[in-house]
Amino acid sequence: MDSKVSDPVRTPLRSTATDGLKIVVVGGFGVGKTSMVGAVSEISPLSTEEIMTQAGVGVDDIGKVSSKRTTTVAFDFGRITLNAEQVLYLFGAPGQDRFWFLWDQLFSGSLGAVVLVDTRRLKDSWYAIDRLEHHGMPFVVAVNRFEPHEPTLDQVRDALSLSPDVPMLDCDARMRESCKLVLITLVRHLTRLSEAKISEAKP
Repeated sequence: MDSKVSDPVRTPLRSTATDGLKIVVVGGFGVGKTSMVGAVSEISPLSTEEIMTQAGVGVDDIGKVSSKRTTTVAFDFGRITLNAEQVLYLFGAPGQDRFWFLWDQLFSGSLGAVVLVDTRRLKDSWYAIDRLEHHGMPFVVAVNRFEPHEPTLDQVRDALSLSPDVPMLDCDARMRESCKLVLITLVRHLTRLSEAKISEAKP
């Protein structure tokens, strides 16, 4: 993943691309999934955001995200070219529970996932973690920092009852370099798991 910021409009898919890899970004409502996909995508991301209306009053809890004016109603989609043959596709899942039925479809064929966490609303992350564990899908946890003096990573890990084997790191979902580090951490985690399986399979 090149550190150079590419033009999100003029980056065509290479004719040599043969392998599509898929990663899903999940988390609660308003945690920053759309921002993360948009920050790292080399193309103008497909976003199914709609303006929030009075119909959402009492349904979507905007207590901690009062400035939020739009919400994802299907999924976000972005793309990153890894090399001449491999392309990474990013899917951002909707956060509200009424759209959770889409998650299993988005998980299909995914190598792994990023769970984006807002420490002001940790309970919103439980469903995402439960579903990933149910599917046996590897994941990393990225804490999207919104305010100073938030809980430490160790405190967040304890609150979410996460295994020490699950990588966790801080991030800023608005910043490309920060989001790239999250994806690199996930890829490294996937590589370690794959190598461990190969080692266990050897006689």
